[in-house]
Amino acid sequence: MTTANALALRPSSALSPLSGSLDAYIAHVNQIPQLDADSERELAVKLRDDQDLGAAQTLVLSNLRHVVHIARGYMGYGLPLADLIQEGNVGLMKAVKRFDPNVGVRLISFAVHWIKAEIHEFVLKNWRIVKIATTKAQRKLFFNLRSAKQQTGWLNQAEAEAIAADLNVKPEEVFQMEARLGGGDVAFSGAGSDDEGSYVPEDYLADSRDAIAEIEDGEWQDQRELRMAHALEALDPRSRDIVQRRWLNEDGKTGLQELADEYGVSAERIRQIESAAMKKLRKAIEA
Repeated sequence: MTTANALALRPSSALSPLSGSLDAYIAHVNQIPQLDADSERELAVKLRDDQDLGAAQTLVLSNLRHVVHIARGYMGYGLPLADLIQEGNVGLMKAVKRFDPNVGVRLISFAVHWIKAEIHEFVLKNWRIVKIATTKAQRKLFFNLRSAKQQTGWLNQAEAEAIAADLNVKPEEVFQMEARLGGGDVAFSGAGSDDEGSYVPEDYLADSRDAIAEIEDGEWQDQRELRMAHALEALDPRSRDIVQRRWLNEDGKTGLQELADEYGVSAERIRQIESAAMKKLRKAIEA
């Protein structure tokens, strides 16, 4: 994606979790309506055929909640969630630009690869600094240990204790930081290593093989609930009232006879109305 195109997709602060409160950002993107399959395909066709950046913006915004979901899987690194989301959003924009509406899959199923690829690259670039200093004591040691050492070789016990006392940390933490500063770059994969105490990036990457399934399940459930709401609205008032009081009220199920007395019909008639309404609802949900 060119810089111009990337910027064109950024008219809304909803694209950036770094512009304010992260909680407010997440709450905002969760309120953005999701697209059904037909609307998504129509917008994707407009983007592909007409270079409609408004369509691109809508496609991006409607899927930002999924980027948050995926980014949360990488919090084991200690990297800020806002940064992970920001990188994931870049991947989402790249996916929108490359999405082919004729393939027959939902955008998010296609975009998961691009979102994860951007997050992976960001994590790997920042792996070394994150693992060197993640706590307050480690950061203090990171910036002070080199100048505090009296020689270039390894510290002995007395030197470590003196540095620890000066920096108000434990001697064990001094030795740990010295080992980290003296170590080489960490390999991505730990395959073939017998060191049970070692750590490698591969161990911290989210196992998100089921991420697509989880997201699609959530979309499917959202669509079912939306269809249910529309189907209820389409029922006549009496049928809707019977279904709601028989099945949807939180305070319990209303009896057939109670409804029969209220509407001045037999309990069997209430059951028939209920059965017909339920068939309509099932047909609407499964369509």
